[in-house]
Amino acid sequence: MTRHNSAIVSAPSDTILNMMREAGVGVIAEIEQMIDKKGSDLYGSEAVTQRQHALQCAALAEAENAPASLIAAALLHDIGHLLEKDFEEALKNDEDRFHENLGEAYLKTHFGPEVTEPVRMHVDAKRYLCATDPDYFAKLSPASVHSLRIQGGPMDQAEADAFIAQPYARDAVRLRIWDDTGKDPEMQTEPVDHYMAYVSQCVKD
Repeated sequence: MTRHNSAIVSAPSDTILNMMREAGVGVIAEIEQMIDKKGSDLYGSEAVTQRQHALQCAALAEAENAPASLIAAALLHDIGHLLEKDFEEALKNDEDRFHENLGEAYLKTHFGPEVTEPVRMHVDAKRYLCATDPDYFAKLSPASVHSLRIQGGPMDQAEADAFIAQPYARDAVRLRIWDDTGKDPEMQTEPVDHYMAYVSQCVKD
């Protein structure tokens, strides 16, 4: 089933972003403040917080010697959730807010496609893997299975072929695997600053 985004992706409604921009706060400080402000929120119905999930994904990317751009994408792939005021309410109502598009729209002002495209494509990467890897679905958490249904379910063969032919699609698949793995409440990682160093390397001039 084709997944359509009928929603208009608008600028984040949280006024803290506008206040920071008016004060001349750069994108790195802006992201750090968002993580500080909302990172302690639970990551949906998973057993980790938004911050833990982001850090674990970045740590897994780093452990696989991914390039700085993909480590940055791993850290920031769910930034769309931090930009939503009512993420939890949307989950309860089975509403797809297309957080990947919201995140990509925010990030593309400051980062190139090597960061933003894996972020944009990480939800469709789940749908792709469900269609192409017989063992993948069984590894999904209950919350991820639930969101899969809302997000359009597994791709058909034509969709899968079209997806993987896109630039950065294979990076998005790698990111998706880390996304599915980074939900361990016991996993230890480096602090936010460690991974933000990779983000800093990727900011456009």
